[in-house]
Amino acid sequence: MTHLTRTTGWPAVLVVATGIFTVVTSEMLPVGLLTPMGAALQVSEGTAGQTLTTTGIVAAVAAPLVVPALGRIDRRTALVALTALLAAANLLAAWAPAFAVMVVARVLVGVAMGGIWALSAGLAVRLVAPGAVGRATATIFSGIAVASVLGVPAGTFLGAIAGWRAAFVVVGALSAAVALAMVVLLPRLPAERAPGLSGVTALLRNPPVATGLVVVALLVVGHFGAYTYVRPVLEGLAIDAPLIGTLLLVYGVAGVLGNFVAGTAAVRSVPRTMQVLAGLVVAAVLLLALAPSASLAAVALVVWGLGYGGVSVTAQTWMMAAAPEARETVSSLFAAVFNGAIALGAVGGGLVVDGFGPSAVLVWGAVLAAAALVAVATGRAPRS
Repeated sequence: MTHLTRTTGWPAVLVVATGIFTVVTSEMLPVGLLTPMGAALQVSEGTAGQTLTTTGIVAAVAAPLVVPALGRIDRRTALVALTALLAAANLLAAWAPAFAVMVVARVLVGVAMGGIWALSAGLAVRLVAPGAVGRATATIFSGIAVASVLGVPAGTFLGAIAGWRAAFVVVGALSAAVALAMVVLLPRLPAERAPGLSGVTALLRNPPVATGLVVVALLVVGHFGAYTYVRPVLEGLAIDAPLIGTLLLVYGVAGVLGNFVAGTAAVRSVPRTMQVLAGLVVAAVLLLALAPSASLAAVALVVWGLGYGGVSVTAQTWMMAAAPEARETVSSLFAAVFNGAIALGAVGGGLVVDGFGPSAVLVWGAVLAAAALVAVATGRAPRS
């Protein structure tokens, strides 16, 4: 372990973080390409948008299944293969002559995403010295935040100047490059134990694991239910499109900062850090719901970014502390719940918006985040 930390630890952490960045960018890429995709594939924008839902649902199902299916396969080999699958899926999406082919490509993205996330989330402890695990975990999960800030806008920009198919080609090429980098930079990572589906169900009976999953579900459903519809809320404050783009960029940068701050804090106290994050989300969403001006909306988005940006790394730290003997399996459960909550949040938020308007979805998100705060306080938390 010592030689591994000195020679390959941080380069390996960075390539895993890049893999997370690539898979999240692949998942979210259709967001900025719906109109040209729909026109080319002869479907409505709403139907084209279901490619995003498809990926999230498949990732949620695949995450707890991929790890047991891998058995004793070396985890470096598995990550390289899954990242190569991601590259192939993006290239298939770029070529897709019909919507059915696009759906197949997005299913493959979901399988790759579920597997990569499940395997990558708990790798920090195997790549760096114990004192650096918190920073390394935060670095790996920074791939999610950076993909939101840079990956999706970059894909949208590429689509605008070179066509939507070119955006998928570029992300496919990036995925292939990451797979090659993993071959060079990752050490051999033998499977630590032979996982099975029985291990997944057993973890659900672990009180700290169950509490953590409930907290994640509530926070992520609430966040995505509200954040998916944040643009119409900002438009209701008479904020123009360029300023909305700037505000969302500021939110993303705050999210990257929140990821690293929370990653360090969670090592000292997981439940306290999660309570602070949930509290920030509640305060930010309510402030945005009540904001009478663009300046208050900007403050709310910064606080929201700081709070939600730290959720994924803190939740992973919670899972690792709750089941240190089953890191891969508990990470796969975390990935499944997280991705399922994204899909459920977007659907639930849409129902609230249609029934009660954009402002109501912010209240709905705040209520769920507050419920997560209660779950942390009343549930069983792991020892740090």
